[in-house]
Amino acid sequence: MTNSIELKINNKVAFISLNRPDVFNSFNREMALSLQKTLTDCSNDNSIRAIVITGNGKAFCAGQDLKEVTDPDLNPGFRKILEEHYNPIIQKIRTIEKPIIAAVNGVAAGAGANIALACDIVLASENASFIQAFSKIGLIPDSAGTFFLPRLIGFQKASALMMLGDKVSALEAEQLGMVYKVIAAESFLEEVTKLAETLSEMPTKAIGLTKRLLNQSMTNNLENQLALESDLQIEASSSNDYKEGVTAFVEKRKPTFNGN
Repeated sequence: MTNSIELKINNKVAFISLNRPDVFNSFNREMALSLQKTLTDCSNDNSIRAIVITGNGKAFCAGQDLKEVTDPDLNPGFRKILEEHYNPIIQKIRTIEKPIIAAVNGVAAGAGANIALACDIVLASENASFIQAFSKIGLIPDSAGTFFLPRLIGFQKASALMMLGDKVSALEAEQLGMVYKVIAAESFLEEVTKLAETLSEMPTKAIGLTKRLLNQSMTNNLENQLALESDLQIEASSSNDYKEGVTAFVEKRKPTFNGN
């Protein structure tokens, strides 16, 4: 673990904090690779049943550290930045079959905004904001922003936000459907923790299969989606969590899921 990424594990929840607050948690190569490794470690640790990604300091993430791309000695080039930094992060967020929460504590700009939007649930502090900042410097949205944002808020709104680079407040983001819920700043960490711990007590196998279905729904037709639902329902019904859930229902008690 490096200083740019902090990991704390408590009550089956992994809290991953982007930790470059002096540059608003903007990504350099080291932080991007460290986040990838941390996500992989959390995926492989069966004791972890929910993951939270947040930022230390005032920002969630300001996107790419422009000092890195303008320094001839440091600049890895945009192809490497995308193919080795951001694209693997997005792929890990979507393929890890555990719930991943983006806890957006402040500004989320550029790749930082799109990493948040790729998560399963986005919680935003009332102090948070989102901006597709790419057009401000002559770039195009990356980190799957052009994939997720139109699906979240519609083509017209996404097109305008990406072309104009407007800043969207937390409340506006909630109204647009970009985030699940806005939380008061003074209770943000408490509420994020409460939701994450709730997810960590739920049937992780079923949640992971639900995530797989949602991923496939982006490209499947109805016939293929129905067939996949059938296959994955059979898989879910063979889990220990299903047996526990049914038994608890019959016995009129709260189920105790073990995540498999």
